[in-house]
Amino acid sequence: MRPHEPPLLDLTPEGEFRRSSARPPWPLRLARWAILVALIAGGLAAAMLAFWLFVILVPVAIAAGLIGYGALRFQHWRNLH
Repeated sequence: MRPHEPPLLDLTPEGEFRRSSARPPWPLRLARWAILVALIAGGLAAAMLAFWLFVILVPVAIAAGLIGYGALRFQHWRNLH
């Protein structure tokens, strides 16, 4: 078993930390892209579901409004006679 190694601190002569220019390993880069694609796909799926519900419910709401308007007019006509 290897003993715990302390982290390597790379400092410039001015006392600032150097930025590592090493690229992350390819599985990590691939996972980042996969997460990004999954988030975009999930957002599109949610938007399409909302649009589908809107398209389905608008005619139902219009029909309910017309039925309500017809019932109101019928009650008004019945009260006049």
